Amino acid sequence: MDLRGLRKSYELGELDETALPGSPEAVFERWLADAIAAGLPEPSAMTLATADARGRPSTRVVLLKSADARGLVFYTNYHSRKGQELAANPQAALQFHWVEAERAVRVEGLVEKAEAAESDAYFATRPLDSRIGAWASPQSQVIPSRALLLANAAKASARYGLNPPRPPHWGGYRLVPELWEFWQGRKSRLHDRVRYVLLDGAWKKERLAP
Repeated sequence: MDLRGLRKSYELGELDETALPGSPEAVFERWLADAIAAGLPEPSAMTLATADARGRPSTRVVLLKSADARGLVFYTNYHSRKGQELAANPQAALQFHWVEAERAVRVEGLVEKAEAAESDAYFATRPLDSRIGAWASPQSQVIPSRALLLANAAKASARYGLNPPRPPHWGGYRLVPELWEFWQGRKSRLHDRVRYVLLDGAWKKERLAP
């Protein structure tokens, strides 16, 4: 497959570092709101990169469920591959890519588990099928067939009915940012890149070459 001729000129916007606020969280909140308002598909979807104790990386797509001054929160099975890797190496990177807006955001930082009460509160808002699914799926483990998942779900439904509690192996992680990068596609591949780095408790803003 020859993909050398597959390219696009990015011309929808620009990013002027001198006009950006001192807080990267404010930029992210605005960009995420723009993506939601524009009806972009899965605006909260983000690629999560982790690495095991040997430094071997892996990625997957997860959904952002909350963001504030403390960090960005997503939820998963603590026994999954990402959970095991975060236990061994609690550092991670996130990337949002809003293709239609020709924008991307990268975030790097340390990861901690969300408070149990926070995980409980979010779990209670999930649809019943999703709450049952958290009990049914031994995430990232090899299983013989889909029939196992359906059998596990049936057992969990029979046991918990309409009020399944949050499994002890399921909950939130919070990435506490140490670096943000905002990317806006530009013509001739001269893209705009602005990075915020946390230094001595304050954000330093700088432009990067594309």
